[in-house]
Parts: sequence; C-alpha cells; structure tokens
Amino acid sequence: MPTATGHTSAILASKVKGAAVYNSVGDKIGHVEDVVLDKQSDRIMFAALGFGGVLGMGEKYAPVPWSVLDYSKDKGGYVIPMSEDELKGAPA
Repeated sequence: MPTATGHTSAILASKVKGAAVYNSVGDKIGHVEDVVLDKQSDRIMFAALGFGGVLGMGEKYAPVPWSVLDYSKDKGGYVIPMSEDELKGAPA
C-alpha cells in the first residue's frame, strides 16, 4: 500500500542495494551501497551511499537518513535533496 509520499510500505533490501541516487536537478551522484538496520529497534538507521571512484577504486561512502531518499519511477532510482559536494562533505 502506498504512503502519502508514494512510497510503498515494504521493499526488499536487495531491490534497494545498487540503485542509482540522483540530486534534485537530476544528476547521478552515486548509488545505494547498503541499508543499515538498527537491530535493537528493527528500524532502518540509514542508507550507505557510495560515490566517486572508478571501477571500485577510491569509492567513498556516506550515511544518509532513509527518510530523505525519494524513489523516482522516471529515473529508476532515488532522489536526495543534496548536491554532490554536500554528499562529499558528509561524514563517512
């Protein structure tokens, strides 16, 4: 069942992992490397986004709250309200 923002109430982590991530102007800025769960509360803590690097070399990772990822059917990936520079400056 969709939520108010259009998200469904459930998704497999395997469907999320590897999905492209775009900024709000539509530029691809990375991908979902993994989804991190809090095993105490059974909730999603954040998505670990991978960005930069070439062929797996020099890639960096940044945690982004799950709530800021908005799935776009048109893009086939997630849109976040952050620029590539903001993502690069985020805690790793």
